[in-house]
Amino acid sequence: MEVINYIIIDDEPIAHRIIEGYCSNFSFLKKAGSFYNGFEALEFLRITTVDLLFLDMNMPKLTGFEMIKSLTNPPKVIVTSAHQEFALQGYELDISDYLLKPFSLERFVKAINKITAKGEPGSKNAPVQEPSRIFLKTDKKYVQVELEKINYVEALGNYCKVFHQEGMIICPEKISDMETKLGKDYFMRVHKSYLINFNKVLSIEGNQIRIGDQEIPIGQTYKTAVAKLLG
Repeated sequence: MEVINYIIIDDEPIAHRIIEGYCSNFSFLKKAGSFYNGFEALEFLRITTVDLLFLDMNMPKLTGFEMIKSLTNPPKVIVTSAHQEFALQGYELDISDYLLKPFSLERFVKAINKITAKGEPGSKNAPVQEPSRIFLKTDKKYVQVELEKINYVEALGNYCKVFHQEGMIICPEKISDMETKLGKDYFMRVHKSYLINFNKVLSIEGNQIRIGDQEIPIGQTYKTAVAKLLG
């Protein structure tokens, strides 16, 4: 993935530290600057191009909305605000996401997934597509995985085992949450404990699906969905 250069515009120093800490989990995110009011940021953006703004709304002298409106070709914008009432106006300005303070790392990851799903850095108006890769949380870090390389997912209580071409990842998520995260372009539920990438299916025989060397059972309540897969 190409590098995404970002700047932070917020009048609270603690907000800068939190965003920088979250961004450090992603090798492709590179900070290009930190600014504590909109005028400073505008001066910087007149001579420098960036791909992403983390932008607070309620700032002195120049609000976040006023700043966005003053840019002729704004980059992608993730709003970070303690005020929910600005959200609708933010989306009318075509922002990428709206993070309500205080926001968690998990919520931050979802915002970054939206950014990477909308095309290459700088292509703000690219058509929105389902993401081709996602970040999966492991014990101590987030790992980026291409969806087409995931073979299947197996439930492990409140965790999931995600089997992919390079190995296996254990994620602290229920399989129902993983099903939502992965979407329906590649994946379908075939058992209460299994979620498969239907592009990886080698054969279906009786109540068994073969993916690689693994035989995955078809649950009684999922037989209709599997039958539709067979046409």
